[in-house]
Amino acid sequence: MKRREFAQLGTGAALASSALWTTVAQAQAAKPKAGTDYLVVDPRAPVEAGAGKIEVVEFFWYSCPHCNAFEPTLQAWIPKLPKDVSFRRVPVAFQDSFAPQQRLYFTLEAMGLVEKLHGKVFAAIHQEKKNLSTGEAILEWIGQQGVDKAKFVEQYNSFTVVTKVTKSVQLQNAYKVEGVPALGVAGRYYTDGSLAGNMPRALQVVESLVADIRAGR
Repeated sequence: MKRREFAQLGTGAALASSALWTTVAQAQAAKPKAGTDYLVVDPRAPVEAGAGKIEVVEFFWYSCPHCNAFEPTLQAWIPKLPKDVSFRRVPVAFQDSFAPQQRLYFTLEAMGLVEKLHGKVFAAIHQEKKNLSTGEAILEWIGQQGVDKAKFVEQYNSFTVVTKVTKSVQLQNAYKVEGVPALGVAGRYYTDGSLAGNMPRALQVVESLVADIRAGR
């Protein structure tokens, strides 16, 4: 979903739901092209991955129907990542109104609840049609999930979470993210469904770029 679409949200989006980590040979068979399938990030964006790791970032927004549609494909892809790939999610904020959901994600992360509740947030918004756009609505929903509301509020308002929100906006700007879902690779490359043709194809582009980085290209 592009920035210009946020003022007029659609009701959903269809994406293919199968993508596997391909072999290097498969990735090279349809070699992605810079400027067509992906963009070179210049200057490079910062990374958090340690030495010897290749960072892959997914940029998302919980209320984005395209991100919701992409999530099952991404969830199937993540366990197949090679050991030298470090994956992380970054919630975006194209408007100030996105901030509560950014803080929601980073609070879940801080509390070790991403695996348990990340998918449920998407389901609550897109299947159950709940409005989780404000801190109050989020807190009410969190309580319904059996989470200690006092501990959640403490983390939600913490310096750590606020700092991560700031850094996430800085990173989306460094990658020049124009829509979600989108993928960044090692601070060097950016791709999304518009560039690659669809998000499963974008994952294949990422695989090829990772292989190039690993090979020193």
